[in-house]
Amino acid sequence: MAGINDFKKSFGKKPEGERLERIKKSPNYSEGKFQNVQPTAVSPEDVSMITVLKDFVTRPKSVRPSAELPNIKTDLHNLSSENPAIVWFGHSSYFIDLNGYRVLVDPVFSGNASPVKFFGKSFPGADHYEVEDFPEIDLLILTHDHYDHLDYPTIIKLKNKVKKIVTSLGVASHLEYWELEKESITELDWWEDKRINAEVKVTAAPSRHFSGRGTTRFQTLWSSFILEFTEYKIFVGGDSGYSQQFKEIGRRFGPFDLAFLECGQYNENWSEIHMFPEQTVAAAKDLNAKVAIPVHWGKFTLSIHPWNEPIKRFVASAKKVGQHYVAPKVGEPYRLGEEYNQEVWWKFEGK
Repeated sequence: MAGINDFKKSFGKKPEGERLERIKKSPNYSEGKFQNVQPTAVSPEDVSMITVLKDFVTRPKSVRPSAELPNIKTDLHNLSSENPAIVWFGHSSYFIDLNGYRVLVDPVFSGNASPVKFFGKSFPGADHYEVEDFPEIDLLILTHDHYDHLDYPTIIKLKNKVKKIVTSLGVASHLEYWELEKESITELDWWEDKRINAEVKVTAAPSRHFSGRGTTRFQTLWSSFILEFTEYKIFVGGDSGYSQQFKEIGRRFGPFDLAFLECGQYNENWSEIHMFPEQTVAAAKDLNAKVAIPVHWGKFTLSIHPWNEPIKRFVASAKKVGQHYVAPKVGEPYRLGEEYNQEVWWKFEGK
């Protein structure tokens, strides 16, 4: 019975009461739902669900790697250095140690990017980290409520390790339903900010996407975030299609020392809500990012492209326009500002 109850609870809860009243006052909410800055289609009107399902059923074996991904098991308790230290866990989960201040973004460590075990299984080599491997987390950033970013089993295990949570407006309806402390959670609308302490400030910014954990969409907000820490400025990109908002964010907050940008799970059928790799590079340029780290790839199969196509296309485009990037192995520490020897570790095909 506990398993059934957990499954039901994993869907979360829609905003209501005072939270819903605040949402209705948002400039980004109209006609009963949150809206993107520019018109955005989740999928083309002329593409049927049958066509999408057929593409998934007939997708090539190369969507999953043929061997375990190269990976490193880093001691996350002893990562601190003078420069920000970053560890990527595949897809959009990553850890930032800012001289002892620990930030975790969109952690998914249950082994699946969905509430069911038969869809979204993590790749071998991208599944060696568990909540137990983490020290206490000073700040947890949750960009939006999709399952591959907001993972119920992981959040439940993290509950007693997290001091502060910053998320998009409405997402705390799930978190409070899962019995996380209300006082620890800050919800932000686009362009709102929260000063966590004298050194750390977080600002929510637009992304071009959508939300929803069931059949109802657009009831909670989706965001990117600007993380400011003393002399460093980091762009925490959530899921997003390409838009002029990257230039606007760059104008308001750039240049960025580091930008995490989605690069993967794209498809012509949902081209307005996920970027193609060349657009990811363009977004890094728009943001005026000194270093870009491509994420949203290397852990789950949520589209039909070969598993390593995103990074191949990203690297080719970045080299063409002179965008500096770092693409570490899963679990490999990278320290901002230090010399990094980039290995082409993704050069093996799918199954």
